[in-house]
Amino acid sequence: MRHDPILLESARQGDLVAVERLLAQCRPELRRIAQSQCASSVDPDDAVQESLLLIFRRIGALRTIAAFPAWTFSIVRRECHRLWRAMHGETHLPEDDDHPVFTYTDHYELRRDLAAAIQSLPDKYREAIILRDFEEFSITEIADQLLLTREAVKSRIHRGRQMVQEYLKD
Repeated sequence: MRHDPILLESARQGDLVAVERLLAQCRPELRRIAQSQCASSVDPDDAVQESLLLIFRRIGALRTIAAFPAWTFSIVRRECHRLWRAMHGETHLPEDDDHPVFTYTDHYELRRDLAAAIQSLPDKYREAIILRDFEEFSITEIADQLLLTREAVKSRIHRGRQMVQEYLKD
């Protein structure tokens, strides 16, 4: 996916016209990705729509322009998985390794262990970890959403990561 770096930078800086143009340009590529990443029971257009919304909300958090293609790919893939889980009422990982949720990684045991470690966290730590590491919210966005100070968010993320490490050591 090739995009005009000036357009990307303008979008990153908050230019709404640039964001709209960028989203219009990347929609066909996002749809192509969704068609390849979504399970057959998930409508790729739903994943694209949710992904466009996330890109719109978080384009300012994109660290480098060069990361845009990989960043958008991961957003679409994550939305495909999220929609699939929502449709099937999945709140935990299934037992069978050939389950569609495991399709995109070769490290089944690591993925299962990491998911179990995150699920074992107390709610306040799990929520902070998911928002930061999976939803890619900034510290300020998490603080705003959870009605906490930035310091409290950083503390929860740090402690949550420590707990995950402790879980994985065992």
